[in-house]
Amino acid sequence: MAEQTHVLFVEDDDVIREATQLALERDGFAVTAMPDGLSGLDAFRADRPDIALLDVMVPGLDGVSLCRRIRDESTVPVIMLSARADSIDVVLGLEAGADDYVTKPFDGAVLMARIRAVLRRFGHAGSAAGGADEESAANASGVLTFGELEVDTEGMEVRRSGEPVALTPTEMRLLLEFSSAPGTVLSRDKLLERVWDYGWGGDTRVVDVHVQRLRTKIGQDRIETVRGFGYKLKA
Repeated sequence: MAEQTHVLFVEDDDVIREATQLALERDGFAVTAMPDGLSGLDAFRADRPDIALLDVMVPGLDGVSLCRRIRDESTVPVIMLSARADSIDVVLGLEAGADDYVTKPFDGAVLMARIRAVLRRFGHAGSAAGGADEESAANASGVLTFGELEVDTEGMEVRRSGEPVALTPTEMRLLLEFSSAPGTVLSRDKLLERVWDYGWGGDTRVVDVHVQRLRTKIGQDRIETVRGFGYKLKA
């Protein structure tokens, strides 16, 4: 890499923290590793990393609270690390603004793949929706309108009733997928593939939580649940 990607890694287990830091550095990343949430927040503010890996259960300021603090200040991608796949902490982390999660104990190759997938989609948010270019081509301004909702597919901006809507890159990619095919039902698996860049099966809770977050910003009734099939944007 011409310029190293900077990772903030917050983990209180010394063995996991040191081993993961070494693995990340061997893979070409620059790593700032912190043992607790408060020092992690200080490091985030001082270094402004490209991505944050946060363990849920860290002292001082837990990972979910740290994620909320980071999200209040930045749209930097966040991956949560959770000890149990079925833990409520997974949902809490996603609701706090995390973009993805990895279950502990994790395989190093899986973690690297998740990190690179997140970085790819954050680096190319504008090309997220396969059909967005075709839709905008029919609209000289590149603005798609759905009732009070306006999606600028060229400027990557969203307005609701004329007011700007702040979306994270993941939320923007999700909205681009919906707006590229209004009225078309998109399955959770398809959204995982297109938005989260999963070439393998993933946890559909990631989709469900992000859809709910998106609804709170663009209108609860704008995205419809089609039970047993997925979601669609109301045209």
